[in-house]
Amino acid sequence: MCGIVGALAASPVNQLLYDALLLLQHRGQDAAGIVTMQGQKCFMHKARGMVRDVFRTRNMRALPGSIGLGQVRYPTAGNAYSEEEAQPFYVNAPFGIVLVHNGNLTNALALKDELFDIDRRHINTESDTEVLINVLAHELEMAARDLPLTPKEIFAAVRAVQKRIKGSYAVIALIAGQGLLAFRDPFGIRPLCFGRSANGEFMVASESVALEGTGHQLERDVAPGEALFIDMTGKLHTEQCNEKPTLNPCMFEFVYLARPDSVMDGISVYQARLNMGETLAQRVISTMPPNEIDVVIPIPESSRPSAMQLAHRIGKPYREGFVKNRYVGRTFIMPGQGARKKSVRQKLNAIGVEFKDRNVLLVDDSIVRGTTSKEIVQMAREAGARKVYLASAAPPVRYPNVYGIDMPTAEELIAHNRSIEEIREYIGADALIYQDVDAMKRVVAALRPGLAGFEASCFDGHYVTGDVSLADFAAMREQRASQSGDEEEADARGRLALQGDSEG
Repeated sequence: MCGIVGALAASPVNQLLYDALLLLQHRGQDAAGIVTMQGQKCFMHKARGMVRDVFRTRNMRALPGSIGLGQVRYPTAGNAYSEEEAQPFYVNAPFGIVLVHNGNLTNALALKDELFDIDRRHINTESDTEVLINVLAHELEMAARDLPLTPKEIFAAVRAVQKRIKGSYAVIALIAGQGLLAFRDPFGIRPLCFGRSANGEFMVASESVALEGTGHQLERDVAPGEALFIDMTGKLHTEQCNEKPTLNPCMFEFVYLARPDSVMDGISVYQARLNMGETLAQRVISTMPPNEIDVVIPIPESSRPSAMQLAHRIGKPYREGFVKNRYVGRTFIMPGQGARKKSVRQKLNAIGVEFKDRNVLLVDDSIVRGTTSKEIVQMAREAGARKVYLASAAPPVRYPNVYGIDMPTAEELIAHNRSIEEIREYIGADALIYQDVDAMKRVVAALRPGLAGFEASCFDGHYVTGDVSLADFAAMREQRASQSGDEEEADARGRLALQGDSEG
């Protein structure tokens, strides 16, 4: 899950892109980059770190031009510690292309060999984004050979790209002297939307909050398999580039990843989380008598809507029992399990009066690795709780994710091959209640009639692209194992982040 944005305006876009990336900072805290174009020349600055740390005044002044794109990085493929793998990526032929990408290509390794052996293109990093931009560059070259580059040729190239690449992808690319291109995978797994300002200037972004927060009106989501091209005159061209597109948005976006004030594929993220709280309340009622619960407390931040609705449904008070230090990065995003463990208590602090001598129901958005949940349950006990119950607004995360979320190996997941009782014992809660998979899908799908389904593989083990194999999982395990030597560096980075302002 990365955050991407592209803009075409009548005035310089550097500040506009910076502001949009701040609004998307929750989608990635590892690195940030912006590229702008003036005439046919590109200007780029990217580095590891948060948006406000990467871009200083001198960097912004060096980004002229009225068209550009940007990205906040959350690494799921490649090396999380490499500056070279920060986006955007650039190739100089044909035309000059700059690209940002949110998602994960499941056939990146095969494509890398294909690019070298057949297309005669060299890939210099482990990033699937570099693979993607080279596939696009090759197909643009093929489509436009001896022809002017028009929307017709661009869309032909996108159709060819979609036939070659597999997995999830939302892409924004800048073609020098031509315009802004955006397209989305045929299953609509990763989000992408676009809108216009009052004077007709365009923005394409991962979430609607980036549009609304920069003065743009959300027009609609980019459809699965669709490509849109905005030429240098500001004219919009769109075309469906896939024969069998279906909308299967990532359920984890609604559970955790997206901001609650976003609307994705016509679904309010906030309302989706309220609905999850309603069905979770039913699970709680069927599991234990509500009179055994004194208070409902969310684990900040994503679980708040679900916790509020749950508390209302079971007739118990909703209270804020944890204060979050906003200057510590998300533990879920921080590379390295050691850094996650060490950051929990610096990130959250319990308000003792809300716990003392009470039976507390804690509500979290999801339980992935279990280490954070275990620490928080212990914090609640230390704050004086008589009993600590834990409810998850999402079902057990039992399976690897291959579409752009940082949980690719089953061994890292607390729910993999464990019963609910075994998980409860590990976490140390007096009771553990999970959301039901089918109920979750039903109440979120109710907000968007006609939805084909959801990409919910981490919950149900069904991979909607239909091309994920055991070999893919083995390759991912091998890739992560090859990076295990960077764990000590990750711990050091985590400690440094806790000592200063590290969140945008």
